[in-house]
Amino acid sequence: MPDDQASAEKHPVDLLARNREWAADRIRQDPAFFERLVKQQSPKFLWIGCSDSRVPANEIVGLAPGELFVHRNVANIVVHSDLNCLAVLQYAVDVLQVEHVIVCGHYGCGGIRAAIENQRLGLIDNWFRHVQDVARHHTEELDLLPTNAARWDRLCELNVEAQVEAVIRTTIVQDAWARGQRLSVHGWIYGIHDGILRELTALRDGA
Repeated sequence: MPDDQASAEKHPVDLLARNREWAADRIRQDPAFFERLVKQQSPKFLWIGCSDSRVPANEIVGLAPGELFVHRNVANIVVHSDLNCLAVLQYAVDVLQVEHVIVCGHYGCGGIRAAIENQRLGLIDNWFRHVQDVARHHTEELDLLPTNAARWDRLCELNVEAQVEAVIRTTIVQDAWARGQRLSVHGWIYGIHDGILRELTALRDGA
């Protein structure tokens, strides 16, 4: 393929064309699709996931637009100083009344690898300190694993579990449980190599 043709296919104008095709196809399949979306969104799930482009939240769980409220950041981290994440969580729990919060990480996460290998990438190094804290808390377990690949996979899992705990400790979730709101928090991990989601942990209604 000529270089100029390859570049044209990656241009934002091409994405606009693809969008028109997608919208037209949606209407062909379901003429009332966009009318329903305009009226309201009533998702039962909040997804807190990684920004990795290989993990499209709606697609891998088979949900349509409007059925999954989504927040994504590098390495799916939840920290109490991140007002963006907390605002999404608060809106999802208090306003949308979601019933499930899902923290989803994935194997092969570049952010986890950068943290465990102490790579220097710039400003984002400060963000990865949160993952490095998780690694330090589990140093003995990680050191017992036979390969760097195994340590990388395990830290991806441990990071999800740590972020689930962070979600649970927020005043948003604690207040929801205190008033008897139905709310579960789940930790999942996605395998890019096979497309399968695996549950690591779950806590329901504060139990």
